[in-house]
Amino acid sequence: MKWLKIRTLLLLSAIFRVILIVYGEWQDTHMEVRYTDVDYLVFSDAASLMANGESPYKRTTYRYSPLLAFLLTPNSFIHRSWGKFIFSAADLFVGSFIQYILKKREVPEDMCLYSVMAWLLNPFTFTIGTRGNCEPIVCAMILWIIICLINGNVVQAAFWYGLVVHFRIYPIIYALPIVLVLDPHSFQSGQKPCLVNWKSSQDNASHSRKDVSEVHGVWTALKTIFTRGRIMFAMISGSVFILCTGLFFYLYRWEFLNEALLYHLTRTDPRHNFSIYFYHIYLHVEHEFSVVEKLISFLPQLIVQLVLVIRFAQDLPFCLFLQTVAFVAFNKVITAQYFVWFFCLLPLILPWSRMKLKWEGLSCVLLWMGAQTHWLLWGYLLEFKGKNVFLQLWLAGLVFLAANTFLLIMFIRHHKYSPVFKQSGRATSGNRDKSENMINSFVSTEQSGTNFQFNSKRRKYGSSMARKFLERDVGRNRVFILVSHGLVNFQFGRRTTILAGQENRITI
Repeated sequence: MKWLKIRTLLLLSAIFRVILIVYGEWQDTHMEVRYTDVDYLVFSDAASLMANGESPYKRTTYRYSPLLAFLLTPNSFIHRSWGKFIFSAADLFVGSFIQYILKKREVPEDMCLYSVMAWLLNPFTFTIGTRGNCEPIVCAMILWIIICLINGNVVQAAFWYGLVVHFRIYPIIYALPIVLVLDPHSFQSGQKPCLVNWKSSQDNASHSRKDVSEVHGVWTALKTIFTRGRIMFAMISGSVFILCTGLFFYLYRWEFLNEALLYHLTRTDPRHNFSIYFYHIYLHVEHEFSVVEKLISFLPQLIVQLVLVIRFAQDLPFCLFLQTVAFVAFNKVITAQYFVWFFCLLPLILPWSRMKLKWEGLSCVLLWMGAQTHWLLWGYLLEFKGKNVFLQLWLAGLVFLAANTFLLIMFIRHHKYSPVFKQSGRATSGNRDKSENMINSFVSTEQSGTNFQFNSKRRKYGSSMARKFLERDVGRNRVFILVSHGLVNFQFGRRTTILAGQENRITI
């Protein structure tokens, strides 16, 4: 699609969203079924209360941060669709951020465009913002945090992370992978982290998972967990969260804390939704669940989250995507708006997927949509026809959970694992391949006095070069040369061990 540029795509997407907002106003006025999301009416009422100096929590079912109501206060004196334009603008920012992240990792132009289109032209995502749902703001903030990290701005990433967790509590699940990715070998003081680009990850796809499993063991991570960058991130993000929460607790007291935070931790919803828990909650609606009973449903989520983080943390976008899909699939309450949480991360992993659209990709899409449509059919019979199909609806929820689990497995199996950041103090397979090519050019001749420049320092050692191999670790200034009589370990600034003969002179 050479004729279509990213700016053109963003412009056309913006125009299309404006048309949808205008159309939504017309439909709300002239048709029985409203285009505007019912949540938007709740947001607008809460914003109107805040504009009049009252608590937004006087509006029943408003269970969000007061920041959201504050953003929508112009609904009262500019236009009631102000918030829709804000959410749609955030939607466009998500598309722009996706393109920026992929370009930073040197993904080819056509792949960047297709990935951005997967967000901007997705019918589900462009209706979310134009109907008045706030999730695009959360998605934009999460992608901005990733941008801050790849640019080495840990302080700014920490600020926005603390803010987004206050704004919408679910991103708390990203804390552990973000902390783990702040490896001291990648984030060094005063230096911008080096990124693993798309081409190198394709060349070394067969080695990358093995390398990471060896280098990034759990024990190694635990030993180096308390680093300057990680402590700084935790302190700043925690301070921002506490500051925002403390400010609004001072203004709105326990009403804010219960509705905006605690409610989401212990929420039980007897109304039908995609979650497999809803039927149990419905059958025991008159029974008051204890706090322990409410929290124990988080156990499957917690186990899955820990497994995914331990295994995939260094491939940050992929890890966040898997976490979000698993979190939503195993949640106590699942509504359609939650799907946008992982839709914004999907374009970031598509260039690293071996899954072809034809057959495998298409079958996954059809399976997921089919499972969702199957559930919606029973939901329609229950809600609009009044039929007693609660058991069938619960079974449809189980099918939907199985479909999400199958998608997780498919994405993991077809993903080319690629850490986002290079480990400056550790050798990679790419270094070995490049170094082996360099050494082969002169080792095969076995000429004495051959020169090899390394970090502007030279030393003379002798060896018989019958076998040709060099592994160079630039961060630690280490060179290994495998020779016929043994191993020469040359390390600048540290003890030098020589296990070799003295047949030829090689200048290094």
